[in-house]
Amino acid sequence: MAKNKGQRTTKQRQIILETIRELGGHPSADELYIHVKKKLPDISLGTVYRNLDVLSESGMIRKLEPEHHQMRFDCNVEDHYHMTCINCGRIEDIEIPKSDDPMEILSKSLGNLSKYGIFGHKLEFFGLCSKCKAKGHRLEEFLNSEPIKKEV
Repeated sequence: MAKNKGQRTTKQRQIILETIRELGGHPSADELYIHVKKKLPDISLGTVYRNLDVLSESGMIRKLEPEHHQMRFDCNVEDHYHMTCINCGRIEDIEIPKSDDPMEILSKSLGNLSKYGIFGHKLEFFGLCSKCKAKGHRLEEFLNSEPIKKEV
C-alpha cells in the first residue's frame, strides 16, 4: 500500500485494506472489525472506523452510505454503479455497458457538462436482490409501505 495524500502507511491501515479486498463485496465496518480483530486482536472498533475514514478520504476505498442501512465500504474506486436491496440492505455492483454509460448519455442530452465544472456523479438503483426475491419478497410490499426517495 503506497502513501496516499499525505497519509502514512500503518500496519492497521494495511490490514484493514487487505481485509476489504479479501472479503470482496461491500462489507460494513462491523464486519471488517470482526475479521481484522482475528489478525490484530488489540484493535478497537473506533480504530477501524478512523482508518476507514482515512482510507476513504485518501481515495483508496469508497464509502457507501445506503439510505436506511449501515455504511459499507468498497475497494473498487473506479466509476461503477450499485443496486441496494430495500429489504436486507445488500449492495451489489451493477454492470452497465460503456455504450449505455449514464454520464455519456447525460453529456449528449445536456450539452457539454464540462461548462458546469462537474467532477463526478452518483447514480444508485434500489430494488430487491436475488436472495430476497428467492425468499418470496415482492417489490409491491415495499412500494406501499415506505416511500422510495427520488432525487432529481
